[in-house]
Amino acid sequence: MIRSLQFHPRPGGTPDQSDVRFGISAEGFSVARVDDTVFAMLPGRSGQYFLATCWCARRPLAELTRNDFYGHGGQLADEPEFRAKVLEQAEHQREKRALGRREIRSRAHTPWGPSQGATVFAEGIVCHSTAGHGGFHLSADRNASVDFRLRKRDSWYEEDAEWAIVVITFPHLFTGFERRCAEQTLKDSWPDAWEGIFGTVLQPGESREKDRRAFEARHAGDWVVVSAIRSEHHDGFIEVIATLGGGRGEGLERQRFLVAASEYEVGRFGFVVDPARHASCDGPSSFVAWGR
Repeated sequence: MIRSLQFHPRPGGTPDQSDVRFGISAEGFSVARVDDTVFAMLPGRSGQYFLATCWCARRPLAELTRNDFYGHGGQLADEPEFRAKVLEQAEHQREKRALGRREIRSRAHTPWGPSQGATVFAEGIVCHSTAGHGGFHLSADRNASVDFRLRKRDSWYEEDAEWAIVVITFPHLFTGFERRCAEQTLKDSWPDAWEGIFGTVLQPGESREKDRRAFEARHAGDWVVVSAIRSEHHDGFIEVIATLGGGRGEGLERQRFLVAASEYEVGRFGFVVDPARHASCDGPSSFVAWGR
């Protein structure tokens, strides 16, 4: 489940800093240690930064280098945001310890293969790990507590998104950080269920799925890019293949266009071609398979 979590700002308050050690690495970037996890504010492209992590790095913070870090936790705007996210993780770890979850050995059969270990959150609520995936299993009684709009008949909830269903059903078993992540996951993945359960209407920008539907409805009659490649025949241009509404699959009409490389920037749900500005491309193609 934890692999699926993204970092969300903590609303208000100042977390306790007693469990955190901040420092500067051997290469001059900011680092911090929370229990067995070390966080780093690594420089990226174009003056941006991103949050990186590593586990069980025993050397002093001042001796760590970029090569020690392998986890990616998303973009960072500045040093204050880095510190806020580290403190949020420290608070998360403190709350998790207080919940008293138990690690157990398990060889249970799961939809993702044999369990290699499990965490008991409460009686009838167990999270399994496997070689490649994982997720929650609920007992029949526990599963009956899940809202009918989200309930899985087989009582298994995978770790990529469905774990959030377990969290909103049993919020007292999870940390504030986990609850915030679960809330956004539910809004993004099952907005209709969220609106029905909580009697609210999600506004633009609050749900990825609702925003995707709105994009598709708005551009159903427009050419939306489904493939793109730097043109070998037109310097400074991107050759794109587009379909109406961005549909994919066999039997759909496809057209090629040329878009200036400086202009081509894919948004959340795709690039919309403007035939009035983007020239139709009828000549030789940089796509190997085009025209076969």
